[in-house]
Amino acid sequence: MEEDETLREETDGTKVEPCATPGAGRQISVSEFLCHCCYDILVNPTTLNCGHSFCRHCLALWWVSSKKNECPECREKWEGFPKINILLRDVIEKLFSDAIEQRKEDIQQNSDVAHSLATFQKYGNDQMPTVPNTGRLNPRGGGFFSGVLTALTCVAVVLLGYHWSSREFEDDLLVHKPVAKWTAEEVMLWLEQLGPWASHYKERFLLEKVNGRLLLTLTEEDFTKEPYSVENSNHRRAIMAELECVKTLGVKPPQNLWEYKAVNPGKSLFLLYALKSSPRLSMLYLYLFDYAEAFLPFIHTICPMQEDQYEDNVTKLLDLKDPSWRQWREFIVKYLFLPYQLIAEFAWDWLDVHYWTSRFIIVNAMLLSVLELFSFWRLWSRRKLKTIPHRMWRHFWKVSTQGLLVAIFWPFIPQFVCNCLFYWALYFNPIINIDLVVTEIRRLETQVQ
Repeated sequence: MEEDETLREETDGTKVEPCATPGAGRQISVSEFLCHCCYDILVNPTTLNCGHSFCRHCLALWWVSSKKNECPECREKWEGFPKINILLRDVIEKLFSDAIEQRKEDIQQNSDVAHSLATFQKYGNDQMPTVPNTGRLNPRGGGFFSGVLTALTCVAVVLLGYHWSSREFEDDLLVHKPVAKWTAEEVMLWLEQLGPWASHYKERFLLEKVNGRLLLTLTEEDFTKEPYSVENSNHRRAIMAELECVKTLGVKPPQNLWEYKAVNPGKSLFLLYALKSSPRLSMLYLYLFDYAEAFLPFIHTICPMQEDQYEDNVTKLLDLKDPSWRQWREFIVKYLFLPYQLIAEFAWDWLDVHYWTSRFIIVNAMLLSVLELFSFWRLWSRRKLKTIPHRMWRHFWKVSTQGLLVAIFWPFIPQFVCNCLFYWALYFNPIINIDLVVTEIRRLETQVQ
């Protein structure tokens, strides 16, 4: 009966004064709301996954001293970043307002407590997995994307293992074979890779059975006569330009992603990871150390000249001049603000050569652009834009150190491992970045709410 009367008083809105009346109020005392760290009344109570609650500053002091994400009482690890139990806080502040005010004054006068709270909050702000909708995700970190990545990784390893065992991977490409040893069929393959326009002269070369030795003896005058009869001057000029490159190098120059990877395995792997993590630094590297072979074709592709000085695209790629100031202006603006868009535009221009691979690169560039915008938004919302120069210098030092280590240990890394890393970065990173974008969107929704 006494419990029923007490419940009736509370539901009727009657104010309960703890320890003030001999009736129901005496059943609610300060001892029922004690923190098990300081054994005083809870201030800003923070409830962990295990169900135990502690003062916010007590939990911060415990975390700073122990550096362990575990409950001070039962030692069970807590996930995410603990939040204040708002309902429990409001109840305690209404019931024991005087005691809470006195406790808050004492806490504010303690400099160690203020420092621990600031450190603890900074740790929480830096945590990536702090998204509230944990019911939608696997608490162990798995999920749909994890399963897809596991399956694709197994398939990729099996395929790479098959190619490695059969030796039918990159060794047979013309970029490795001396031109003097080319067969007539390989000369046809070289001619086809010059462009769709070269298919008009395929039958003429095939009838003459032009092999590598004969190809090296041909001149521009020979191409104007029978049986070749290359009447188009631009086509003839393109064939001669490629032939001069073949004569100079002794092998076929790389003309697509796979041939470039076969000739420069270390550089291709370095550029792939650099373009993903630091596109601005990788483009600066191309400008400084690979200007003629890589940077000029890159900038002329993504920032073409406004004037149409050429009859077709064949001659345009053969007469690459230094970029104009308009090209530099367009490039620098995109370089500073949208570097991944430059990569997407370059991949778009290679859709005819690398159909699916170009699409993977374009999607990945879009996702990386979104993640970079989220990073700047996070710095702006936390008022940390002043830290950008320091972060950029630290990132530059990290990328440079990693590149130097790769250059030193590159001769000792098995080719199979390099291939696995290359194809993982090329095809699987978009799936990882999709998961990261979804996580960032959920975090943004949480901050808005």
